[in-house]
Amino acid sequence: MPATDQPNLTDRPRAHLLELLGAITPWDALELTHLTTATRWLAGGAPVYRVRKPDVPATHLVCYFVVRDDRSGRLLLVAHRKAGLWLPAGGHVEPGEDPWATVVRECREELGIGAVASAVTGERPLFLTVTPTRERRPHTDVSLWYLLDADADTITAYDEGEFDAIRWLTEEQVLKEPEETLDPHMHRFVRKLRHARATRRPRPPR
Repeated sequence: MPATDQPNLTDRPRAHLLELLGAITPWDALELTHLTTATRWLAGGAPVYRVRKPDVPATHLVCYFVVRDDRSGRLLLVAHRKAGLWLPAGGHVEPGEDPWATVVRECREELGIGAVASAVTGERPLFLTVTPTRERRPHTDVSLWYLLDADADTITAYDEGEFDAIRWLTEEQVLKEPEETLDPHMHRFVRKLRHARATRRPRPPR
């Protein structure tokens, strides 16, 4: 990292974000590009958190959380009103907030359940994307993607101010959905998730 890109080590939230990004193994060349872009953005001292809706600053940090029902292998997608797409649930990171705390807060607000980290990932992101939005006033979301476990039967309500509907789909069903109806990186996330689950080392017996 060039000397001018060194983070301010007294900025603990920024240093923590850089550490989170550094722990993500890129799935493909695009994720490597996104990780490089996001790392330079953070290390360069740019504003990180949205302070005024919808686009101040024009690039800001977001958390997605993909909820998976382990019994059925289905993933939860929500019909996001503003985006007009089927997305994972999620929300903006508040100033100085730990991204995992964002996941916990938004999971309670949007789905009415407690956030349970997947054994595959723990309380760390699996995936990162840098995406221009398709809203009326476009901006760029730097999105950390987390994986949660939940029984589908426990989600009986959702934030109807944000979402028109919710759907539970298997990974195969997600991959068969037209890309233009989903977050543009949803197919890539599912493929990375499949790989992560297939290669995860089993926990040693107690």
